[in-house]
Amino acid sequence: MSSSDHVGAVFFDVDGTLVPRTSSAVFLADFLGHRDELAKAEDGYAAGALDNRQVSELDAAGWAGVRQELVADWLGGLPLVSGITEAVDWCRQNGLVPVLATLAWETVGSCLSNRFGFHAFSGPRLETADGRFTGRVARHFDEYDKRDFALAQVRDLGLAPHACAAVGDSRSDLPLFASVGLSVAFNASAGARAAATVTVDGDDLRSVLPVLSRLVTASR
Repeated sequence: MSSSDHVGAVFFDVDGTLVPRTSSAVFLADFLGHRDELAKAEDGYAAGALDNRQVSELDAAGWAGVRQELVADWLGGLPLVSGITEAVDWCRQNGLVPVLATLAWETVGSCLSNRFGFHAFSGPRLETADGRFTGRVARHFDEYDKRDFALAQVRDLGLAPHACAAVGDSRSDLPLFASVGLSVAFNASAGARAAATVTVDGDDLRSVLPVLSRLVTASR
């Protein structure tokens, strides 16, 4: 895609945004037997008591010995908001590049990008060896890495941050919210709502499109 094909980019969060009321990690932890422990740790992250490195290491330990090919099957049942396909299509039709900017495991971002057609994705990486997860984190990734990933995408696309938007719901979105021209708190925490340009609530991602249309209008 050349710079002449687009007028901006939209960075979508996954956990709590595309995955409603929970996270992809907690969903997957149910298969692994540590759902309650991880959910408590994620609550600690949301409250600022834990950092994402601590949460990732706790979660990764539960993956030890699991075969990589199982994940795609499990993710087939991941709960998602309605309207993702239509929202991604709308972005592309209106010159906005749809990107996943998330702290979800890289394997989750890859699956969702392949399924819905996102341009790129971010996230921490689980270590693997001989087709199985080792129980360790190969690459850590926090909310500031998420912001930096998004800004690197902006540069690579030949765009300016003010021509881009972020759609998210929580603490992990705040640095990115502060770095783009338009931020949308979607079914969000109080902190994200306070930091965002606009707040939207609903069970369909298409409800953010009237807000994102501001980027299209501003480019004309």
